[in-house]
Amino acid sequence: MAGRMSQRAWVLFVAISLLWGLPYLLIKVAIAELDPAVIVFARVGVSAAVLLPVAVAQGALRKVTRRWGAVVALSVVEIALPFLLIAYGEQHITSSLAGLLIAADPLFIVLLALQFDHSERAGGMRLFGLCLGFLGVVALLGLQPGGDALGLVGGAMVLLAALCYAAGALLIKRVSDVPPLGSVAASLSIATLWLAPVAAVNMPSTVPSAATLLSLLVLGLGCTALGFLVYFSLIAEAGATRASLITYVNPAVAVALGVAILNEPLTLAMLGGFGLIIVGCWLSTRTGETAAGKRRLASAIQRS
Repeated sequence: MAGRMSQRAWVLFVAISLLWGLPYLLIKVAIAELDPAVIVFARVGVSAAVLLPVAVAQGALRKVTRRWGAVVALSVVEIALPFLLIAYGEQHITSSLAGLLIAADPLFIVLLALQFDHSERAGGMRLFGLCLGFLGVVALLGLQPGGDALGLVGGAMVLLAALCYAAGALLIKRVSDVPPLGSVAASLSIATLWLAPVAAVNMPSTVPSAATLLSLLVLGLGCTALGFLVYFSLIAEAGATRASLITYVNPAVAVALGVAILNEPLTLAMLGGFGLIIVGCWLSTRTGETAAGKRRLASAIQRS
């Protein structure tokens, strides 16, 4: 889409940046009382209950049956597994750090493409950007004051979640002929079924606090269900390339919320590491912009 973004596009961009930067804070609040599996089940189940009827009404599920294998795989790689890894990881690291580490997602996309998509082989400045970005990841994990083994484990879980998102971005090419709302609604519904048994054995013995219940509701209704609908509207209004830029804005929102509301520390290592990741992502994806942009978009479509 040429020219400047419209006012409506900017409103949608700001809205989705907030909605998809907020989950890290809400997860941190909820894990004080609930097992991560219960949090993820509630989030995915609520969002599936909202989006599935919308997808049916719009006829977005008509082509899903042709791609059941890929949709089932996406329900694991793009939703159930990374959501669980992030929630379990946040038991040991701050919500701010979790949001920053997820920003490495585009780096993993380029890294996986080296093996699985020869047209995306990195060289020159792209290879330099890839190395620079992962140097930022090392800075985030290795230069945190008071860091311990559990903190490294938590950070590794979140990085593994980012790797899952990247793998899903390559896998989503197999459902490119399915409307995004259809693949998202179907994947969320299947993920709910995967998570139900795990959540059932980890249910709390007492009713959670109002703050925790509100966090779950906002996670499911706002960050996931409404987030996807707003994101699809942004794509229609501003185009896929500009919409994919939220990948770089969400982490900053996560940090701001964590620092302002949870009093989480903001260190020079965090700022420096995040800066290296962003510059590295930009350099590693600037060549072959169309293919890289599509992959960032594919990852963002399934992620929040």
